[in-house]
Amino acid sequence: MAEAWRIVKAKHAATAFTGEGAAKTGGRWNSRGVAVIYTSATKSLATLESLVHLNPPFRFKYVAFSLKFDEALVEYFPAKSLPTDWRLEPTPPSTKTIGDAWVKAARSAVLALPSVITGDTNFLLNPAHPDFKKIIIGKPEPYVFDPRLLT
Repeated sequence: MAEAWRIVKAKHAATAFTGEGAAKTGGRWNSRGVAVIYTSATKSLATLESLVHLNPPFRFKYVAFSLKFDEALVEYFPAKSLPTDWRLEPTPPSTKTIGDAWVKAARSAVLALPSVITGDTNFLLNPAHPDFKKIIIGKPEPYVFDPRLLT
């Protein structure tokens, strides 16, 4: 069974798996209006993925969710098919097209993609996919960023 992690502000815990946040703002792997949920294969990568978007992150309370899902739910995007600009900032349209097409095709509930930060695995979840309900989402646990990460 595969495992993933998601860290969110505690005030967003109730909506952490709707895809509303990503749909509202868009992200590396989705355009505005396309609901997906960003998760990471490890808690440490989820921490890094959160920190690159939050400065300073210590004003808010956070929670971490653990997730488990069968490997059969995962589609792995081939690294050789990534566009050459996939690591650029600001996020290029080419990467948004990948996630948007995946959601539209509804081929799987989970899409594995590399992290821009480390190259390790991040997972996109499609909350509208029928198999999304097969993902086991743990209860939110309080999460505190170690202050040394920003000093």
